[in-house]
Amino acid sequence: MRVLVVEDDPGIAQGLRLTLGQHGWAVDCVDGLEAAWSALRVEAFDAVLLDLGLPDGDGATLLQRLRQAVPNALPDPATPVLIMTARDQVASRITGLDMGADDYLSKPFDAHELAARLRAVCRRAAGRPQPLLRRGTLEVDPAARQVRQDGRVVELSTREFGVLLTLLQASPRVLSRQQIEASLYNFDQALESNAIEVHVHHLRRKLGDGLIQTMRGVGYFVPEEARR
Repeated sequence: MRVLVVEDDPGIAQGLRLTLGQHGWAVDCVDGLEAAWSALRVEAFDAVLLDLGLPDGDGATLLQRLRQAVPNALPDPATPVLIMTARDQVASRITGLDMGADDYLSKPFDAHELAARLRAVCRRAAGRPQPLLRRGTLEVDPAARQVRQDGRVVELSTREFGVLLTLLQASPRVLSRQQIEASLYNFDQALESNAIEVHVHHLRRKLGDGLIQTMRGVGYFVPEEARR
């Protein structure tokens, strides 16, 4: 899962990068409105964490601009936005929500609550009310970052879990290697050219060949009824 943090305080931004990274998110941090808009124009993010008090304007301006963007393009106007701000007045919260924010957290906040709220807004955006993802006897718990198959726990690496979660959430759509990479790696991370292929190979070895399918020349997908 990929999140854009729009926060001008370097200490807070770095703390969010580390904390959300521990919860499995790929995090990109920017410190202003224009930098955020530039990032949203070139990358699809699963969510945006938006501070309101920014050096080049009010974060609400970015939210309004995003919600008025053209559908089915970048920036994606349906991107979930969670506002985080030191402004704790009720009026500020109401204004942000009415402008299109999906949730609101007042600083300081608990890191685990933040991660839970992010998962919740992404579930709602995907139209998926249940917290668990299931395919046949496979069960994936994004909050606990746990995978079970036939009732037994299957140990996955952080990247393997990320690839599996990305494909399950997109199912039955086919995702290219570049689309999977974009959901798992931030702008600063370097990766081997065959990294996704290696992760898929390991997943097939651990979960069976029938779960993740290949559409030659296009990418990978999990069918709605995965084979065993």
